Amino acid sequence: MNFAAHRPLGVSALSGAPARADTPIDLVHLARQTLGDRELEAELLALFDRQAARIADQLKTPAAGAASADLAHKLKGSARAVGANAVAIAADHYEHAARAGVVSQIDADRLVAATEAVRAFLREFKA
Repeated sequence: MNFAAHRPLGVSALSGAPARADTPIDLVHLARQTLGDRELEAELLALFDRQAARIADQLKTPAAGAASADLAHKLKGSARAVGANAVAIAADHYEHAARAGVVSQIDADRLVAATEAVRAFLREFKA
């Protein structure tokens, strides 16, 4: 049986507390992705945290071209998987700008800021 089916919509995947619309991770989406398996949620978030930190560090200085676009694309996919929607949007924009050769410092700053907001949320969540 699907564990997520036993959790009312709007309830946080990790804590069981009511989900807030202003969190940097859509915890309901994450619960659906993991079928409510809290250990899997924690594992995926830890993997995302490490990957996001590494990629955001590499993209904090804007660089046009396929390599940067590919990194942003990878981060976008990971962010979508865990429900980090602001990161996915920023990574998508960075990816397209990098492929077009017009990536700017603003694009990089937005991506880093969105990533840091998720990472700060995860640190707070663990505490």
